Amino acid sequence: MSSADLTESRPAMPQAPALACAGAPERDELADLNTEQRAAATHPAHARALLVLAGAGSGKTTTLAARVAWLVRQGGDPQRLLLITFSRRAAGEMAARAGRMLHHAAGLPTTVAPPHLPWCGTFHSVAARLLRDEAQHVGLAAGFTVLDRSDAEELMAQARQAQGLAETTGRTRFPLAGTCLAIHSRCINTRATLAEALREHFPWCALHEAALSTLFAGYARAKAAQHALDFDDLLLGWWHLLQHPATATRLRARFDHVLVDEVQDVNALQSDIVHALRPGGQGLTAVGDDAQAIYAFRGASPEHLRALPGRCTPPAQVLTLTENHRSTPAILAAANAVIAQATAGHALQLHSRRADGLRPRIVTVADEAAEARGVADAVLAEREAGILLRRQAVLFRTATHSAALELELVRRRVPFVKYGGLRFLEAAHLKDVMAVLRWADNPAARGAAARCARLVPGLGPASVARLLDAGADLAAFQPPPAARAGWAALATLVQQLRDEAAWPADLQRAIAWYQPHLERLFDDARVRRGDLDTLLRLAAQHGSRSRFVTELTLDPPAATGDEAGPPHRDDDYLVLSTLHSAKGQEWGAVHLLRMVDGCLPADMATGRAAEIEEERRLLYVGMTRAKDSLTLWVPQRFHVTQQRAWGDRHLYAPRTRFIGDDLLPHFDQAVLMPPGGAVDVAQSGTPLLDLAGLLGGTWAGGGQIAHAAPGEPGQNRS
Repeated sequence: MSSADLTESRPAMPQAPALACAGAPERDELADLNTEQRAAATHPAHARALLVLAGAGSGKTTTLAARVAWLVRQGGDPQRLLLITFSRRAAGEMAARAGRMLHHAAGLPTTVAPPHLPWCGTFHSVAARLLRDEAQHVGLAAGFTVLDRSDAEELMAQARQAQGLAETTGRTRFPLAGTCLAIHSRCINTRATLAEALREHFPWCALHEAALSTLFAGYARAKAAQHALDFDDLLLGWWHLLQHPATATRLRARFDHVLVDEVQDVNALQSDIVHALRPGGQGLTAVGDDAQAIYAFRGASPEHLRALPGRCTPPAQVLTLTENHRSTPAILAAANAVIAQATAGHALQLHSRRADGLRPRIVTVADEAAEARGVADAVLAEREAGILLRRQAVLFRTATHSAALELELVRRRVPFVKYGGLRFLEAAHLKDVMAVLRWADNPAARGAAARCARLVPGLGPASVARLLDAGADLAAFQPPPAARAGWAALATLVQQLRDEAAWPADLQRAIAWYQPHLERLFDDARVRRGDLDTLLRLAAQHGSRSRFVTELTLDPPAATGDEAGPPHRDDDYLVLSTLHSAKGQEWGAVHLLRMVDGCLPADMATGRAAEIEEERRLLYVGMTRAKDSLTLWVPQRFHVTQQRAWGDRHLYAPRTRFIGDDLLPHFDQAVLMPPGGAVDVAQSGTPLLDLAGLLGGTWAGGGQIAHAAPGEPGQNRS
């Protein structure tokens, strides 16, 4: 397949479409914006760079979409506008919203489609498109394969095995393939040397620096042999294109305007790409909030946002969005107080026009079980008060923190959805079908070829190895007799996909071939077939096979029927989510679990000041997800794991350090007593039990333990 099958050809760029409908009155696409939003949306198109500090709930998406619409209305060409976000969903939403604004502003009839924004996507998806466009000029195969994380880890494991690093006899512990891949990624994305990355983040691996360097070179050779790029290669390849004068000139000439969303989440490599794409910052708009920078584990740092104005010439204009359209003033006051204690950053003071509302609550409970019962009670009470379960969320620092609550919800038959877990394309049946498409696109993709071959009954490991050693040549390979029929069907399919490409019919062919294997391999084939039908629906949204495979590899849907339990037909469900996954969401009522030191901040994230500050920002993100009601739960006692089943070893944890005593006036406080914990003392004041007398007479009577007879003083009264 040529690069033209995936990307647009490069004739002269078309002129911006005429947006005004003849005779139709033009409307103001900025009419619904407040003063801050309007200033950001109408920043002069060819003035200095713009950095918009957009606080939580301040209408960032609306403002950025309005800026896109305004730029087009000023004569900008939608074909020459690059909008970079951090998820395919966000990119689609941004483009759709800007299109609706343009459609409305121009007074176009409903039969006329809004302008299309073809260059709207994630860093990785844009990089993949540009690399395919430039492949013939830079020594890349146009049909290169993009490895997802699991495929990259498998290839790293093969390189590790080939270099003898998996040998255990008489050798020190060597990092597993997943850790090696994480080290490799950290070096590329943060621009750190291997020694720096090991010292800062993987100190126990430091003694293996030389072996890791050799391993990474072998991993690079293995990728090159298979015409494959991993996620990090996409960004690194884009950066290299911007370092060569000829390719840099071509790439810069493609775009008049570059808009970057969530700029607080960029890593060093992404930041360098942005500044290389717009030297000096002309035509650059960046939007973000360093108070919501929570992805250091991906190599991101808020320092890139903070340094952005100074990297532009002249320095970028900085505007702020501080009016929150989500939360009550009482919730914002508490959140503002938390983030105001940050040691660095802008710490915007958010405000709201809403009625003040109830203050957030801090509820202290005895232990994790009491926390689970209390949250379940509160969720059901709010449901009775009119807040649907799906308008409520329970958020936590780590996925394991919700275990007790999940059991309590199951016991009480409260349906819930937990965000996280197996991603769509990590399911075995979907990886099988995608492997067929990858192998058709890239004959050198050994991993895809091996996965397809292993599906054929009768092809064992030795036969698969022989196929790969022969370069996965469809015509030359001679299968064993037991596999001839199955191999013939697979070889015919792959050859047809290469010779008679037609999208999305190609996917239908692959699924038709795979259907008998699906039924043979999986007991729940009917449920998994539903995932394949979902794949078909997604295919219709992509213009070519390569674009489809690349986009879904880079940003797959979040979940699959492969992990689903028995379906329920409940029309409502509670949302459980980690704080990281909750970013960008909002709910009417929010509960934050385990607001104690050791959980938030996590005990593994207190080694450096920067890590502690990110934990503070995590709390801030969680608090600003709430619209009307916010409750922070503080269990006092935690049972120690890995003890006898009847053991009662435990430890006590203090309230999170991020809410000190000086912040308590922003919260209401409550102590939740365990069931039956309150004792109703008799009004007469007479003690129910003479405990002092009982203790004093314990050893009376010749060393025998004395027990009062029924009715004698010291017995409980009925």
